[in-house]
Amino acid sequence: MIAAAEYARRRRELMRMTGEDAVLILAAAPERMRNADAPWPYRQDSDFHYLTGFDEPDAVLALLPGRAHGETVLFCRERDAERERWDGERMGTDRAARELRLDDAFPIDDIDDILPGMIEGRARVYCHFGQEPDFDARLLAWMRRLRTARGGGVVPKDLVALSHLLHDMRLFKSRDELALMRRSAEVAGAAHVAAMAMARPGVAEYEIEGEILRTIRGRGAFPAFPPTVAGGANACVMHYHANRATLRDGDLLLIDAGAEVDCYASDITRTYPVGGRFSPTQRALYDIVHEAQLAAIDAVRPGRSFAESHDAAVRVIAHGLCALDILPGDPARAIAEGSYKTYFPSKTGHWLGLDVHDVGDYRIDGEPRILEEGMVVTVEPGIYIPSDDKRVDERWRGIGIRIEDDVAVTRGAPEVMTAMVPKAPADLER
Repeated sequence: MIAAAEYARRRRELMRMTGEDAVLILAAAPERMRNADAPWPYRQDSDFHYLTGFDEPDAVLALLPGRAHGETVLFCRERDAERERWDGERMGTDRAARELRLDDAFPIDDIDDILPGMIEGRARVYCHFGQEPDFDARLLAWMRRLRTARGGGVVPKDLVALSHLLHDMRLFKSRDELALMRRSAEVAGAAHVAAMAMARPGVAEYEIEGEILRTIRGRGAFPAFPPTVAGGANACVMHYHANRATLRDGDLLLIDAGAEVDCYASDITRTYPVGGRFSPTQRALYDIVHEAQLAAIDAVRPGRSFAESHDAAVRVIAHGLCALDILPGDPARAIAEGSYKTYFPSKTGHWLGLDVHDVGDYRIDGEPRILEEGMVVTVEPGIYIPSDDKRVDERWRGIGIRIEDDVAVTRGAPEVMTAMVPKAPADLER
């Protein structure tokens, strides 16, 4: 769990970067309907959660650097016994101000009367303009009201994207954030091991999915994304989500599933034989992906660029595919011409944190970002050979393999937070 003091520290750091002539405004995620009157499970906006730890809708955070009457102000729902009887307990303004270490909190119903006066006199408004159209309209209405008010107060001239500053902060995980991510990895790891125990010929993909979800929810977490449970050639579909087929002896099973603990995500993929033993063909391809992943993980070190992990995986995969005559020519040519992308079309990883594909720039001034301690990435090379690919021998067709782990950048060797899930071929077969 992240303490209120850490959220307060983040707010102070963000205000320090924007300066005392700015105002920062963030809206909570709205409730969203799945269909008719059935809502999706509520999930707070990641940036809003990062700055507050407050996980209710109908809320707005205003940060006012240098304000004498308080720099951090939350607008949220008041306590309401009748509504809470239907929808559950609300924190309310008094408790929110106290427990979240805010300077003040006001009822969200009063925001139109209060917030415009807080904006007045500031030079810039930092916000996520364009993210939620309904809130954008309210913000513009407040600005118009200030411009037309009698006396013509000072109205901010610029709307500035908040994402550049805030998302760079989110790239660097604190000790408590890493602890939550390790817990998320443990939960997802348990789900993968449970799936391994259940996977056998005749079992449906959706039965495996049910076991994954049961394990995650049974540990008090949520799925970080809809699991991919792809048997056989389904694994060649990068974002396969149908999960309707029946597992067959002789096929591989690819599972991509992660958990979310207090909004922090994990993301794990494993591929293994449904019948318990790799065929020689499957093993040949699996060994390439496994070697590529180990090489890519080894490149996740401070001072190395984000791209080096991908480059390491590409070298191994290109060499392996050429050695098996799946790609023509030599590895250098396959890399130079990009022909390896036919069977390895994706990147090797992405940032991980409050979002599965977490925020943060991958390039700075056109160059790949340099890794630093506290960053967390996924490492997920793969080989995917479609079943209708006539360019390769039939024995290779319809095989999809991906291995994915969550890796933290430390001062020394990379920390594989998902190492509890087997991936060595002998361990998988055992």
